Amino acid sequence: MSRSSRATRPLRRPASLLPAVLLSVLLAGCSNLTGTGDLDYVPGNGGVVEFAFGDQQPPVELSGETTTGEDYTFTPGTVTVVNVWWSGCGPCIKEMPMLTELYAAYDGDVDFLGINIRDTSAANARSFELDRGVDYPSIYAPDGDALLAFTGRTSPRSTPTTLVLDESGVVVSLINGEIPSRTTLTNLVEDAGGPPAPAPPEPTEGEPADG
Repeated sequence: MSRSSRATRPLRRPASLLPAVLLSVLLAGCSNLTGTGDLDYVPGNGGVVEFAFGDQQPPVELSGETTTGEDYTFTPGTVTVVNVWWSGCGPCIKEMPMLTELYAAYDGDVDFLGINIRDTSAANARSFELDRGVDYPSIYAPDGDALLAFTGRTSPRSTPTTLVLDESGVVVSLINGEIPSRTTLTNLVEDAGGPPAPAPPEPTEGEPADG
């Protein structure tokens, strides 16, 4: 997958403790965040949120260095799936084979991007990706700065969090917590203007097909 480069505009926010605050939430151990009394928080239990036109935030401006040491700048134009993860998160590990399979199955018609927010080094994160055959890029962001691209109700509140961006770079849906099923994600991609779901892989012996 190729990305064109463009100048990154400065974030329109004063310096603050927000990255640290977000990380303290996300790193609470693949946790669910419920009962906060804050409407900006939604359950981290695989709950799906879709944003109506009037509730959507401006297009995402996102850049950073990947686990392979390359500069990455998000460029709108393709429906994109963004997954916030780290290698010590059980639900992140569980859903990664599905994300990897879908990335290959969409064959460039949908982009995928990871944001790694905790691994001790980019090299460790990349080793984890290689062990699992992950081909799409991940920004390595242990400082949490990459999360500032997502505002309001689109801000990740659990690990994993999966966000779906439309072709203009607007977050149109998210899943807080583990993705409930392959069908859940492919439906959200299609709702965002992406292609229909690719055919699922043949189940291995004794494994039910994903409905």
